[in-house]
Amino acid sequence: MASAAAAALLSFGLAGCQTAGLPDITGALGSRAEARADADPAKAVEIYGERYRANPKNAEAAMRFGQALRKAGQRAQAVAVLEQATLQHPTDKPLLGLYGRALVDNGDFQKAYDILGRAHSPANPDWRILSVQGTALDQLGRHQEARSYYASALKIAPEEPSVLSNLGMSYVLTKELPQAEQVLRRAYARPNAGSRVRQNLALVVGLQGRFAEAESIVKADLPADEAAANVAYLKQMLNGQQARRVGEAATASERHS
Repeated sequence: MASAAAAALLSFGLAGCQTAGLPDITGALGSRAEARADADPAKAVEIYGERYRANPKNAEAAMRFGQALRKAGQRAQAVAVLEQATLQHPTDKPLLGLYGRALVDNGDFQKAYDILGRAHSPANPDWRILSVQGTALDQLGRHQEARSYYASALKIAPEEPSVLSNLGMSYVLTKELPQAEQVLRRAYARPNAGSRVRQNLALVVGLQGRFAEAESIVKADLPADEAAANVAYLKQMLNGQQARRVGEAATASERHS
Protein backbone atom coordinates (compact mmCIF):
# COMPACT_ATOMS: atom_id res chain seq x y z
CA MET A 1 0.00 0.00 0.00
CA ALA A 2 2.73 2.43 0.96
CA SER A 3 4.68 1.93 -2.26
CA ALA A 4 1.57 2.50 -4.39
CA ALA A 5 0.76 5.63 -2.46
CA ALA A 6 4.31 6.91 -2.72
CA ALA A 7 4.35 6.42 -6.47
CA ALA A 8 0.99 8.11 -6.90
CA LEU A 9 1.90 10.92 -4.53
CA LEU A 10 5.06 11.72 -6.45
CA SER A 11 3.54 11.36 -9.88
CA PHE A 12 0.63 13.60 -9.10
CA GLY A 13 2.22 15.85 -6.51
CA LEU A 14 4.60 17.29 -9.03
CA ALA A 15 2.44 17.18 -12.12
CA GLY A 16 0.31 20.13 -11.20
CA CYS A 17 3.13 22.46 -10.28
CA GLN A 18 6.08 21.73 -12.53
CA THR A 19 6.13 25.24 -13.91
CA ALA A 20 4.93 27.11 -10.84
CA GLY A 21 7.02 30.20 -10.39
CA LEU A 22 8.70 29.71 -13.75
CA PRO A 23 8.49 32.97 -15.71
CA ASP A 24 6.76 32.72 -19.05
CA ILE A 25 9.44 33.72 -21.52
CA THR A 26 7.80 32.01 -24.49
CA GLY A 27 6.78 35.35 -25.87
CA ALA A 28 10.30 36.67 -25.57
CA LEU A 29 11.73 33.62 -27.30
CA GLY A 30 8.80 33.76 -29.63
CA SER A 31 9.31 31.31 -32.48
CA ARG A 32 7.50 28.25 -33.75
CA ALA A 33 10.54 26.18 -32.81
CA GLU A 34 9.90 26.78 -29.10
CA ALA A 35 6.24 25.89 -29.48
CA ARG A 36 7.22 22.60 -31.12
CA ALA A 37 9.87 22.00 -28.50
CA ASP A 38 7.40 22.37 -25.65
CA ALA A 39 5.34 19.55 -27.16
CA ASP A 40 8.36 17.29 -27.75
CA PRO A 41 10.56 16.63 -24.68
CA ALA A 42 13.56 15.50 -26.73
CA LYS A 43 13.35 18.54 -28.97
CA ALA A 44 13.01 20.79 -25.92
CA VAL A 45 16.18 19.34 -24.42
CA GLU A 46 18.01 20.02 -27.68
CA ILE A 47 16.79 23.60 -28.16
CA TYR A 48 16.98 24.78 -24.56
CA GLY A 49 20.26 22.91 -24.06
CA GLU A 50 21.85 24.90 -26.87
CA ARG A 51 20.63 28.15 -25.35
CA TYR A 52 21.90 27.16 -21.93
CA ARG A 53 25.33 26.19 -23.19
CA ALA A 54 25.57 29.51 -25.01
CA ASN A 55 24.90 31.39 -21.77
CA PRO A 56 25.14 29.04 -18.75
CA LYS A 57 25.03 31.89 -16.23
CA ASN A 58 21.61 33.04 -17.41
CA ALA A 59 18.97 31.96 -14.87
CA GLU A 60 16.09 31.80 -17.34
CA ALA A 61 18.12 29.67 -19.75
CA ALA A 62 19.02 27.30 -16.93
CA MET A 63 15.39 27.07 -15.83
CA ARG A 64 14.16 26.29 -19.31
CA PHE A 65 16.82 23.65 -19.81
CA GLY A 66 16.27 22.17 -16.35
CA GLN A 67 12.52 21.99 -16.94
CA ALA A 68 13.05 20.35 -20.32
CA LEU A 69 15.33 17.74 -18.75
CA ARG A 70 12.70 17.03 -16.08
CA LYS A 71 9.98 16.52 -18.67
CA ALA A 72 12.29 14.21 -20.61
CA GLY A 73 12.88 12.12 -17.49
CA GLN A 74 16.56 13.11 -17.20
CA ARG A 75 16.30 13.73 -13.49
CA ALA A 76 19.93 13.69 -12.42
CA GLN A 77 20.90 16.00 -15.28
CA ALA A 78 18.13 18.43 -14.35
CA VAL A 79 19.41 18.52 -10.77
CA ALA A 80 22.96 19.19 -11.95
CA VAL A 81 21.95 22.06 -14.24
CA LEU A 82 19.70 23.71 -11.68
CA GLU A 83 22.18 23.25 -8.84
CA GLN A 84 24.85 25.11 -10.82
CA ALA A 85 22.35 27.85 -11.59
CA THR A 86 21.44 28.32 -7.93
CA LEU A 87 25.12 28.73 -7.09
CA GLN A 88 25.14 31.66 -9.53
CA HIS A 89 21.74 32.99 -8.37
CA PRO A 90 21.31 31.93 -4.71
CA THR A 91 18.36 34.25 -4.02
CA ASP A 92 16.34 33.60 -7.19
CA LYS A 93 13.14 32.15 -5.71
CA PRO A 94 11.60 30.75 -8.93
CA LEU A 95 14.91 29.05 -9.68
CA LEU A 96 15.10 27.63 -6.16
CA GLY A 97 11.54 26.39 -6.50
CA LEU A 98 12.33 24.51 -9.70
CA TYR A 99 15.54 23.12 -8.23
CA GLY A 100 13.63 21.86 -5.20
CA ARG A 101 11.12 20.10 -7.42
CA ALA A 102 13.93 18.51 -9.41
CA LEU A 103 15.41 17.21 -6.16
CA VAL A 104 12.06 15.63 -5.26
CA ASP A 105 11.98 14.03 -8.72
CA ASN A 106 15.41 12.59 -8.00
CA GLY A 107 14.49 11.25 -4.56
CA ASP A 108 16.58 13.69 -2.51
CA PHE A 109 13.68 14.60 -0.23
CA GLN A 110 15.45 16.22 2.71
CA LYS A 111 17.53 18.51 0.53
CA ALA A 112 14.43 19.29 -1.55
CA TYR A 113 12.52 20.28 1.55
CA ASP A 114 15.35 22.56 2.69
CA ILE A 115 15.77 24.19 -0.74
CA LEU A 116 12.03 24.72 -1.17
CA GLY A 117 11.98 26.55 2.16
CA ARG A 118 14.21 29.17 0.53
CA ALA A 119 11.96 29.44 -2.54
CA HIS A 120 9.28 31.47 -0.78
CA SER A 121 8.84 33.38 2.45
CA PRO A 122 6.31 33.37 5.31
CA ALA A 123 5.27 36.85 4.22
CA ASN A 124 4.62 35.66 0.67
CA PRO A 125 3.99 31.90 0.71
CA ASP A 126 3.43 29.93 -2.48
CA TRP A 127 0.77 27.22 -2.12
CA ARG A 128 2.36 25.14 -4.88
CA ILE A 129 5.69 25.05 -3.09
CA LEU A 130 3.98 24.31 0.23
CA SER A 131 2.30 21.33 -1.40
CA VAL A 132 5.56 19.99 -2.81
CA GLN A 133 7.22 20.47 0.58
CA GLY A 134 4.42 18.33 1.94
CA THR A 135 5.17 15.56 -0.56
CA ALA A 136 8.84 15.65 0.44
CA LEU A 137 7.91 15.32 4.11
CA ASP A 138 5.55 12.45 3.33
CA GLN A 139 8.39 10.64 1.57
CA LEU A 140 10.51 11.18 4.69
CA GLY A 141 7.78 9.58 6.82
CA ARG A 142 6.89 12.86 8.52
CA HIS A 143 3.20 12.62 7.70
CA GLN A 144 1.75 14.93 10.34
CA GLU A 145 4.17 17.68 9.35
CA ALA A 146 3.33 17.10 5.70
CA ARG A 147 -0.37 17.56 6.42
CA SER A 148 0.29 20.87 8.12
CA TYR A 149 1.89 22.05 4.86
CA TYR A 150 -1.11 20.87 2.86
CA ALA A 151 -3.38 22.71 5.30
CA SER A 152 -1.37 25.90 4.81
CA ALA A 153 -1.55 25.48 1.05
CA LEU A 154 -5.33 25.00 1.21
CA LYS A 155 -5.72 28.22 3.19
CA ILE A 156 -4.18 30.05 0.23
CA ALA A 157 -5.87 27.95 -2.48
CA PRO A 158 -9.07 26.52 -0.95
CA GLU A 159 -10.10 23.12 -2.30
CA GLU A 160 -7.26 23.08 -4.83
CA PRO A 161 -7.46 19.53 -6.23
CA SER A 162 -3.71 18.95 -6.55
CA VAL A 163 -3.21 19.75 -2.85
CA LEU A 164 -6.23 17.69 -1.82
CA SER A 165 -4.88 14.78 -3.86
CA ASN A 166 -1.53 14.97 -2.10
CA LEU A 167 -3.31 15.10 1.26
CA GLY A 168 -5.40 12.10 0.31
CA MET A 169 -2.35 10.08 -0.68
CA SER A 170 -0.70 11.08 2.58
CA TYR A 171 -3.52 9.28 4.36
CA VAL A 172 -2.94 6.24 2.15
CA LEU A 173 0.67 6.15 3.30
CA THR A 174 -0.58 5.76 6.89
CA LYS A 175 -3.27 3.25 5.82
CA GLU A 176 -6.13 5.59 6.69
CA LEU A 177 -8.12 4.66 3.60
CA PRO A 178 -11.57 6.05 4.51
CA GLN A 179 -10.03 9.47 5.23
CA ALA A 180 -8.03 9.24 2.01
CA GLU A 181 -11.15 8.48 0.00
CA GLN A 182 -13.08 11.34 1.59
CA VAL A 183 -10.37 13.86 0.72
CA LEU A 184 -9.86 12.50 -2.80
CA ARG A 185 -13.59 12.68 -3.50
CA ARG A 186 -13.44 16.37 -2.61
CA ALA A 187 -10.60 16.77 -5.10
CA TYR A 188 -12.43 14.76 -7.76
CA ALA A 189 -15.51 16.97 -7.39
CA ARG A 190 -13.58 20.07 -8.38
CA PRO A 191 -14.09 21.18 -12.01
CA ASN A 192 -10.34 21.63 -12.54
CA ALA A 193 -9.35 18.21 -11.21
CA GLY A 194 -6.85 16.48 -13.49
CA SER A 195 -6.49 12.87 -14.52
CA ARG A 196 -4.17 12.07 -11.63
CA VAL A 197 -6.92 12.94 -9.15
CA ARG A 198 -9.19 10.46 -10.89
CA GLN A 199 -6.48 7.79 -10.85
CA ASN A 200 -5.61 8.36 -7.21
CA LEU A 201 -9.25 8.14 -6.15
CA ALA A 202 -9.66 4.93 -8.13
CA LEU A 203 -6.51 3.53 -6.52
CA VAL A 204 -7.83 4.21 -3.03
CA VAL A 205 -11.21 2.68 -3.85
CA GLY A 206 -9.45 -0.35 -5.34
CA LEU A 207 -7.21 -0.74 -2.29
CA GLN A 208 -10.39 -1.10 -0.25
CA GLY A 209 -11.48 -4.03 -2.43
CA ARG A 210 -14.11 -2.22 -4.52
CA PHE A 211 -12.51 -3.04 -7.87
CA ALA A 212 -15.57 -2.61 -10.09
CA GLU A 213 -16.22 0.84 -8.65
CA ALA A 214 -12.55 1.77 -9.05
CA GLU A 215 -12.64 0.76 -12.70
CA SER A 216 -15.79 2.78 -13.31
CA ILE A 217 -14.11 5.85 -11.84
CA VAL A 218 -11.11 5.71 -14.14
CA LYS A 219 -13.31 5.09 -17.20
CA ALA A 220 -16.02 7.70 -16.54
CA ASP A 221 -16.56 10.34 -19.24
CA LEU A 222 -13.38 9.46 -21.12
CA PRO A 223 -12.73 8.40 -24.72
CA ALA A 224 -12.15 4.68 -25.12
CA ASP A 225 -8.37 4.95 -25.55
CA GLU A 226 -7.92 7.14 -22.46
CA ALA A 227 -10.24 4.93 -20.44
CA ALA A 228 -8.24 1.85 -21.42
CA ALA A 229 -4.98 3.55 -20.45
CA ASN A 230 -6.40 4.54 -17.07
CA VAL A 231 -7.66 1.02 -16.40
CA ALA A 232 -4.23 -0.38 -17.29
CA TYR A 233 -2.58 2.08 -14.88
CA LEU A 234 -5.00 1.10 -12.11
CA LYS A 235 -4.42 -2.62 -12.65
CA GLN A 236 -0.66 -2.11 -12.67
CA MET A 237 -0.77 -0.31 -9.33
CA LEU A 238 -3.16 -2.79 -7.70
CA ASN A 239 -1.41 -5.86 -9.11
CA GLY A 240 1.88 -4.51 -7.84
CA GLN A 241 0.42 -4.33 -4.36
CA GLN A 242 -0.99 -7.84 -4.61
CA ALA A 243 2.37 -9.23 -5.71
CA ARG A 244 4.14 -7.40 -2.90
CA ARG A 245 1.74 -8.80 -0.32
CA VAL A 246 2.25 -12.33 -1.64
CA GLY A 247 5.99 -11.87 -1.40
CA GLU A 248 5.73 -10.53 2.15
CA ALA A 249 3.51 -13.45 3.15
CA ALA A 250 6.01 -15.93 1.69
CA THR A 251 8.86 -14.23 3.53
CA ALA A 252 6.91 -14.31 6.79
CA SER A 253 6.17 -18.01 6.25
CA GLU A 254 9.85 -18.74 5.74
CA ARG A 255 10.72 -16.91 8.94
CA HIS A 256 8.30 -19.00 10.93
CA SER A 257 9.24 -22.36 9.35
